[in-house]
Amino acid sequence: MSSATADVFAVDAPPAAAPPPSVLRSLLRTWEGRFGVGLGCAMLLAIFAGPLVAPFDPTQLSVGPPTQGPSADHLLGTDNLGRDVLSRFLHGGRLVLLIPLASVAIAVVLGAIPGVFAAYRGGRVDSVVTRSFDLLLTLPPLLVVLVVIGAAGSSSLVLAAIVGVVYAPRVGRIARGTTQSVVTADYVLAAQARGESTSAILFREIAPNIAGPLIADLALRLTYAVIFVATLNFLGLGAQPPSSDWGLTVATARGYLPVQPWATLVPAAGIAALSVAFNLVADALTRHVSRETPAQAIL
Repeated sequence: MSSATADVFAVDAPPAAAPPPSVLRSLLRTWEGRFGVGLGCAMLLAIFAGPLVAPFDPTQLSVGPPTQGPSADHLLGTDNLGRDVLSRFLHGGRLVLLIPLASVAIAVVLGAIPGVFAAYRGGRVDSVVTRSFDLLLTLPPLLVVLVVIGAAGSSSLVLAAIVGVVYAPRVGRIARGTTQSVVTADYVLAAQARGESTSAILFREIAPNIAGPLIADLALRLTYAVIFVATLNFLGLGAQPPSSDWGLTVATARGYLPVQPWATLVPAAGIAALSVAFNLVADALTRHVSRETPAQAIL
């Protein structure tokens, strides 16, 4: 074969398919993703490193005059009990983050796993799981929280468990619907023909191909959980005084808003920033998933 002929074949050969972009690259491709990741990292740094640099104990009384404005000694002033606002802010974000994370994890266990299994098995199993989800969805979330907290108390563990139960049917329906779209795919049928076990098919064949849409939905659920947990703490159904939790701090300091706005606005801004960060990341993940095929979504 002559070199000219080889050149023709080289030119006519179809170009190799470009590898799909990674999740991180997709997140950083848009301004929403970049802003969400940056804001999220800043909030995580403030939440986990903040207690190490806080100038005062968040529960220490009378470290300064009550409802004092910002000063050299107290950069954000003091609250109505003379506690340092900056120190309380730096200590108060962990529950707002950790309880929603635990709640989403519980929702995955109680909702996503049964939803995937029900969609794969079908028949009576699918009917029972689906009707269970429908029943839980009919219960008002706040009423469920009030009943459980009245019976079991308002500890962080109880709060995480009940919020996880509230979100479990919603996560389960998403997982079930996503699984139904791939359960008849060729790779699943081939695995069944090879005689692989149900657990192997679920974790090796189905789970990787529904992870993209499910992760995008869980990121959005995390946004809802942050707002829900902060609301419960604001209503006094979660964290109790003298905790520096942001939601509780907003509730206790709002009466002094005209004379010391920082004690209310700063923790409220922290809740808002954390919610916005998760929401932007969820939006970027959704766009990444919508551009890729199910098999490419987690690459």
